[in-house]
This record gives sequence, C-alpha cells and structure tokens, in this order.
Amino acid sequence: MQNEDLDSKLNKREKYKARLRPIDYFKEFDSLDFESLGEGDRFYLQDFGIFNTDFLEDEFTMRLRVPAGRLSAEQFSLIADVVDKYDLTIIITARGGLQLHELEADNVAEIWKKFNSHGLTTWQSFGDNIRNIVSDVYDGRGKYAKIEVNHIVEQMQEFILKNPRYVGMLPRRVSIGISGNSANVTSFFANDIYFALAKKDGVFGFNVYMGGKNTEIAKCADIFLKEDEVFDFFKAFVEAFYLHGSRFSRSKTRLFYMIEDIGMDGLRAHIQREYKTPLQSAGELQLTKEKFELYEELNDGSFGFCYHTDFSRLNPQEMKKIAEFATEQNAEIRIGIDQNIYLLGLKEKSVPFTSLTQSSTVVTCAGNLCPYAVWSIKDETSYIPLEKIEKHQIQVGFSGCAKGCGRHRHTDIGLIGLKTNNFGDVDGGARVFLGAIHTHGSTVGAMIFSMVPFIHLNAVLTLIIDIFEKSGYEDFEEYAHNVLNKFSSEFLALWYLANLETSQTLELKIDNNPALNSDESFEYEKSLILKTFEGLESLQNIDDRFFNTISALSKKLWTVEGEDPHYKPPIERNKFR
Repeated sequence: MQNEDLDSKLNKREKYKARLRPIDYFKEFDSLDFESLGEGDRFYLQDFGIFNTDFLEDEFTMRLRVPAGRLSAEQFSLIADVVDKYDLTIIITARGGLQLHELEADNVAEIWKKFNSHGLTTWQSFGDNIRNIVSDVYDGRGKYAKIEVNHIVEQMQEFILKNPRYVGMLPRRVSIGISGNSANVTSFFANDIYFALAKKDGVFGFNVYMGGKNTEIAKCADIFLKEDEVFDFFKAFVEAFYLHGSRFSRSKTRLFYMIEDIGMDGLRAHIQREYKTPLQSAGELQLTKEKFELYEELNDGSFGFCYHTDFSRLNPQEMKKIAEFATEQNAEIRIGIDQNIYLLGLKEKSVPFTSLTQSSTVVTCAGNLCPYAVWSIKDETSYIPLEKIEKHQIQVGFSGCAKGCGRHRHTDIGLIGLKTNNFGDVDGGARVFLGAIHTHGSTVGAMIFSMVPFIHLNAVLTLIIDIFEKSGYEDFEEYAHNVLNKFSSEFLALWYLANLETSQTLELKIDNNPALNSDESFEYEKSLILKTFEGLESLQNIDDRFFNTISALSKKLWTVEGEDPHYKPPIERNKFR
C-alpha cells in the first residue's frame, strides 16, 4: 500500500518511465510515424536528441552532443552539409553542443540516422540524462592547462551513453563541467557538478562543487579528487542521484533541491556508499581571472583563434570555410560554452575569414527558436552596447525566459527578455541583473531592474558601463565585488535612474561608513542619493524601501503611453548583497 501511495505521487515523466524504459521504447524508433506523435512519444524522443511539442507538432529540434566541445573537421563539414541540404537553422548551445531547428516530420529520422552513423551522437542530449559534458576549450593546450581532462570526459560519456540503467532514467537532467585549467574562458559554477582545478599536498587534482544551475551557483562539497579518482567518483555520483533523487514534484527534482533537502553532507554520504574509498577534504582552488585574446599562444608555440559566431548562430557556408581551413592547417576545431568556435594549432596569427559580430563575451539562449522563450534574443542584441561590452570584455548572459538558458545570473550583466505592458505601447523589455562573482563561484547576479523597455535598454546599459569606466577598475567583475555589491539593488536602481533623469554619469564611490553592510544601511543610502542629487524633485518622497520612488521615476522616464495599473511593491526589501 505504501508503494502504491508513492507511485501515485510520481510526476508524469516518472510514470512514463515506470511503464516503459526509454531504452526499450527505442526499439520502436524505426517504425515511428513522426506526423502523428503522442505525448509519450515526445517524452521518450528527447532521450535520443529529438524535441517536439504538441503546439508545434510539424517542427522538430535536434541536438548533438559535443563532449568537451571537440569535433573533427570532417564532422563539422558533415553537419554543415546537412544544414545546407535540408535548409535548417543551427546554433551553438550554452553547453557547447549544436542544435538544429526547423526539421520536419518527413526528414527528422533520416537526419538522425545520418548523424548517429557518422561518429556523432544525439543520445541523451535532452531529457532526464547527463547532458553534454563541458570543459574549457583550451584543455590540454592552453598556457593555463595543468591537467588535460578530455580522457576523463570520454570515460564519462562512454559510461552513461546508451547505458540501459541511466538512459532517460535519472530523476532530472544533470550538467557536468570539468576543467584542469587555472584560468577558464567562462565559469563552470552553473553546473550541477563541477570538477575544478585544485591542489592538495603539492598535487594537482580537483575540488568538487555541486548543486549549481542556471540561477544558482554550485557549492563546495569539501571533496578533493586526484586525476585518476574522478571517473570512479563520477560513477558513484550518478548512481547516488539515480537511487536517491526525488521523482515527485517536477519543480523540485534538480540536484540543487536534493541538497536543499538533505544537505551537502547527506549527498556526500549517499555518494560515499557507492564510492567505497574514503573521501578527502577539499584542497586549495586554483582559479584566476585572465583575459583571453582573439589569438592565444598555446603551450606548444602554436596559436588558437576565437571565431565569434552571430550570437551562437551559424550558417553552412561559414562552417565549411572553417572546416576547410582547419583541414589545411591540421588544426583542431573546438566549441566553447561561450558559443564561439576555436581553431587550435595554427602556425601563424592569421585566418582567411573575420568574425562578423562583436559577440565574444555575449551568451544567448535559443530565443524564439525555443517555444518557451518570449523574444528572439539573438535579434534583440541590437539593443545592447556591443562596442563597449567588447572593449571591456564584459560577460553578458541573455535569456529569453526565466529558465535562464543564457546563464544570465552567472555573468557580469544578465538580461531576461520578457513581454511587458508596464510602459505602454512598447515591444517588450528585459530584466537586468548585476554583480555576479562568477570566476570563483562566489555569488550569482541580483536583479536591479525588473523591467527596462527594449527601446531604453541600450541607454541604461551604456550608463552602467560609463559609470564603471569612471571607477578606475579594469575588470567589471572586480568592480562589482568592490563597489556594486556594497549597496542594495534598490539603491543601485535609483542611482542609475537619477543619473538618467539628470543626464549625468556620476561615479559611485565607497567610503568607510560602518552601516554600509548592515541592516541599517538604508539611511546611509538615502542620505547619499539625496546629497548627490540635491533638489531632484523625483527623490523628495523616498519611502523606507525605495520601491515607490523607483517605480515612479522609471515610469516617468520610460512610459510611452498610459500607466501600469498592476504595480505592487514587494513585501520585503531585496538586499543586493
């Protein structure tokens, strides 16, 4: 009876798994009618890299796994040929995979078989699986490389891929990141589990961080692993999550919530039972923040080149050119989770093509190619000051919905594109986040503006960067740590709005006021803003939370016509840090 009660609480996906394992469903793949799929078909097909919804039943998406971002020139060229032949749209995902859109019912199976018979795989790239395993593009070859991890990634992939016990059978998707580099192009703390370079007793190895996701950072699990211990630990982790992860409410099945429920010590205990060997406490994290150039000298004296995609979009012609050049140069092609393409092993700092966009530090979700995204994010990038972002190498994450596939809370400036009628007849807008300390996984960004209309977004971001430029800091993350994160998010919103209202660009300075980081900081922040913008009528009736003033001033500056009748101030003041 107890088991029956538990079974009744299983979420819908788990009930499908209980009836038929995805690996057993796959036996029927060749006989599927892709023009008349049911809900169960759509559920199972995700485990093999095919995504389709009942409200877009004639359109399919296919995702390729690209472990550690490594592809041969031949594979890259083959993918380009398929995209060209079937007139598909292709993008790089924020996990360094490749995603093809606009497949049709009469060609999806043909394309799937072509890829999976040519050394590529789509398996477990969607669904409740270990997703594409990511690493730094300079793994083993860059000047910051200490441990090459690709062989570990290959072991991990071989272990989970097509394994009947795990194919589609985990409680929820799991993202894995591993890097043996002391500096990375982008941060990996958004992963469910991250193996980060560390040192203990003079030996390089990995500290384990767990519980990250698009809106949360992975926390230190106080575990150090030597290079030859990582794979066995990984197997123990997968089995522990398989056995003990929640399979009930779908909104609470990620590893993050398991840790929230039983604590990191509880998760460690589950893993320890599978791992057998006693776990060592964490070593010293070996991560620094470095700037990466268009051309990077590699550890063998050759060069790497970063090709900036069109905000993750590719076209088959440029893919073929890249593949041909890589073949001529005997260079490696690697795909980064920054959604750029890297060519490693060039003899000279020279390539026969140029990047068409200033997108090197901008990560975007699939935008309106995804049924969940509100906006065509890749086109809305025209609303951001790309030259300034490129100049300062500011990392920007742009998500099309709150799911956060653009990792907007793990970057210097984070944006979520949303619809809005708060400011009258505007096309839409973006939430704005600042302050993530992402290199070392210290904290995610906090929301500064709940909504900025797209037509005003460039001016707002330009102001934020202009004020940063006056600070004297060269790195935005360092500036966030030392300046922005000393204030509440409400104060920062009001500071930027007051600057916009007065057409000024006033530097934000820190003094030694003892109340700055305390619960009583409101009075300090209020006095600072009134003193700085003395006489500004919009600031004369600041309440004890800033909210009403922020609302009134943003409406004054941004409303096209009408007013927002739905505004209600939050109950509690949201401390930025």
